[in-house]
Amino acid sequence: MNPICSPSKKEIAKLTARMLLDIKAVHFNSRKPFVLASGLPSPTYIDCRKIISFPRVRSTLMDFLTSTVMKEVGFESFDNIAGGETAGIPFSALIAERLALPLTYVRKKPKGYGRNAKIEGVMAKTDRVLLVEDMTTDGGSKIDFVNAIRDTGATCNNTAVIFYYDIFTETLSRLKDHNITLHYLCTWWDVLSEAKKRNDFDKETISEVEIFLNDPRKWQADYSSAK
Repeated sequence: MNPICSPSKKEIAKLTARMLLDIKAVHFNSRKPFVLASGLPSPTYIDCRKIISFPRVRSTLMDFLTSTVMKEVGFESFDNIAGGETAGIPFSALIAERLALPLTYVRKKPKGYGRNAKIEGVMAKTDRVLLVEDMTTDGGSKIDFVNAIRDTGATCNNTAVIFYYDIFTETLSRLKDHNITLHYLCTWWDVLSEAKKRNDFDKETISEVEIFLNDPRKWQADYSSAK
């Protein structure tokens, strides 16, 4: 997709949210909350990995992410595209193909044998690297992956994701403290807006989700204390 001809950021957010709802990557359950990787409860869950099984959605979202990065960072700003293990790997491959750039991926930890590598593929010390992932919540895993890239001597100051939670106030400042800029397509607020229009969920569920999104820490504390 030519970034000059791509939709506005607002339109991309709306269309991305709509596609995530269409493929049922969005899950709301106020009665039996999901348990996140942090161990904390949540009435919301997003499964971006489902995108890889829907070719038209997959292609469109990768076009959107590529054009977003080019518009926000520049046309010749990167030498290497890196995916975070494991969810980021397919999306980084699709972005690398669109930008005609080398692909690498970053392990969560060294594999423990052979070269004991944490970076797979070829990454030069002079490379300007874009980290691609499926989503971000509080930014913690992005910092870990970026630090692994920087340990090679390469530069990595940008990460691109399909979905950004945008409900934890410290996320962007935390990334900024590590000199990392986040690029994304949509947030929970975009999904909530589209879900309301479509009546995909009952009013009680939508109301509970909205309470959670406005103050997730309080919602989690109240839920845990009520158990």
